[in-house]
Amino acid sequence: MKRPQLTEPVEIEKFWANRRKDAIITTLSTFKETNLVDIRKYVMSREGRLVPTPKGISVKVTRLPDLLKAVTKAVEKAKALGLIDGEGAADDSDD
Repeated sequence: MKRPQLTEPVEIEKFWANRRKDAIITTLSTFKETNLVDIRKYVMSREGRLVPTPKGISVKVTRLPDLLKAVTKAVEKAKALGLIDGEGAADDSDD
């Protein structure tokens, strides 16, 4: 069965990455008949608009369960190592 394709990207989540107003934006999109999830860093342009950078990852949406598993394990390990506290712990570093 052929999956539906998106005619334009759909923004799923956005959060500020640092104090410079860089953002991490997650989108769903279709490129060359392949459905993708894209997690990308955006920077603020001189005109005050967020523009994408090469820093990010795009994977087929069929790999989302694998990505979720990897990120979940990373969160658990970061908590165990004392790198983060709990749910929603945000750091305003300038990464």
